[in-house]
Amino acid sequence: MDRTERINLLHRNLSTARYPVPVQRLMDELQCSRATVYRDIAFLRDVLRAPVETTEEPAGFRYALDEAERFELPGLWLSPDELHALLATHQLLAQSGPGGFLAEALEPIRDRIDELLSEQAGGKRWPVERIRVITSGTRITDQATFRAVAGAVLQRRQLSFEYRARSTGATTRRQVSPQRLTHYRNNWYLDAWDHERNALRSFSVDRIAQARAQHDTATDVPEADLDQQLSSSYGIFSGPPKAWATIHFSPRAARWAAEERWHSQQQGQFLPDGSYELRLPYSNSRELLMDILRHGPDATIIEPVSLRSEAQIQLSLALGNYSG
Repeated sequence: MDRTERINLLHRNLSTARYPVPVQRLMDELQCSRATVYRDIAFLRDVLRAPVETTEEPAGFRYALDEAERFELPGLWLSPDELHALLATHQLLAQSGPGGFLAEALEPIRDRIDELLSEQAGGKRWPVERIRVITSGTRITDQATFRAVAGAVLQRRQLSFEYRARSTGATTRRQVSPQRLTHYRNNWYLDAWDHERNALRSFSVDRIAQARAQHDTATDVPEADLDQQLSSSYGIFSGPPKAWATIHFSPRAARWAAEERWHSQQQGQFLPDGSYELRLPYSNSRELLMDILRHGPDATIIEPVSLRSEAQIQLSLALGNYSG
């Protein structure tokens, strides 16, 4: 726990306590030594001007009763991780404008982040241009369509639209109860209950057209059912897992593979030869195969046999493009 987190936690403990807080309890809460507690107390009292009082029975600290309710930590206190996330968010919003996707809606949020960063820097401007967020594979989404879809999700209204399947190009009319919007790999997807098919489906928002919110209230699917259907297997179009894939990464790629998060239920271990074994559940093999094959000769599918055979076919077809 860094100093910023300790100061925040220390302030919360002292400001909410009705009685003096013992030193030992503060050591446990802050996960630090007695000396560190006393240094943080001194910083809180002498630098931040907190109304800290020392007590003897028990040996501890409290805020002066007549000032405790009025005292707040000055400015904005952010941990390094929170600050980095705020800077990254600022850059993501910057990429949406001016004139970009949802620029008008996001501009107030960006302005507020500018204010928060300025407060954190003591009124100075943060050089946010020093942070870059690079996206790839982002598909063009119609702004009016996105607003209609997002509005239906938030207002809990059924939604009708035309959907053009990416694989076949066929267009169908859908009537759905939207459940949630998902931002995955720089693109937006709608998770919804399809009334005609009586099942959960995920729709790529960039393939939706003529979206119209209906007067009928959306049918809510329990969160647990959504996660079971849409998050239990690998990739965006997951469904319930049908099998577990086992992939071996060469010793050269092992360290990188071991640090990648492919799925919440993944299992991994280093093997005696220095390679890395990754196991994860999947339903639709298409997206999983794309991610495995990008590693080239450094990734080998061990099982199941069906997935291994699919990879062999894909590689043979690719090789055929370069023959002759």
